[in-house]
Amino acid sequence: MSKKNVLITGGARGIGAATAKKLASQGYKVIINYVNSTEVANELVNEINFNGGEAVAIQADVRDDAQLEKMFNEIEENHGGVDILVSNANMNFVPKPFVEQTWEEFSQKLNDEMHAAYACSKLATKSMINKKFGRLVFISSTLSEAPLPSFIAHGTAKGALDSFNKYLAQELGAYGITSNVIAPGLVLTDATSGAPEEFIEFIKSITPTGKVANPDDIANAVSLFVKDESSHITGTYLPICGGAYLS
Repeated sequence: MSKKNVLITGGARGIGAATAKKLASQGYKVIINYVNSTEVANELVNEINFNGGEAVAIQADVRDDAQLEKMFNEIEENHGGVDILVSNANMNFVPKPFVEQTWEEFSQKLNDEMHAAYACSKLATKSMINKKFGRLVFISSTLSEAPLPSFIAHGTAKGALDSFNKYLAQELGAYGITSNVIAPGLVLTDATSGAPEEFIEFIKSITPTGKVANPDDIANAVSLFVKDESSHITGTYLPICGGAYLS
């Protein structure tokens, strides 16, 4: 396999970090995007490079068009462009029931989520179209299909992402570009570290595998979608939740 460049947005922690390590171990050059976690991102880069992989870190807020354009230009000039985009950056939201939530709180999550996915895809596919090869992988959530109270902003934004993925798969397939969604259930990361133990045990009790996912479970799914051999897998929605969500 010729070495391909993977850009992972929100790549310094959790699912992003696990994906960076997994893909680097498989021979991909990993570009770790982050906003504030400079020290953590640099430690991850050092760990990957020490273990024989190839990684670099680039700071950019994926909600900011100017920062995005600068990042993609840097990748093009120094690394030959993006071959694979893993759109993983976490967008904060206000967890509230619909009856208590304002339009501003709801639309902020929707706009941040879709702007990041749209703008990153737009810039990444420029390089992919020229190469007649590309992989787009979007990290969604089973909450787009299986609602929970107070997650209406998050679930709706992820639902829009799921639909966006299908349109990209349809339009970009002729260029050798695939587009797929991975939808984790509960994953044990820094972002979910505050979840009550009773809630985690409840999730385990309704999950056929009897466990909660860790970031490596999601990274393994990403590695499937980005392979050269996965060229005929596109437009899919893959829940990684141990069977807790069955459509």
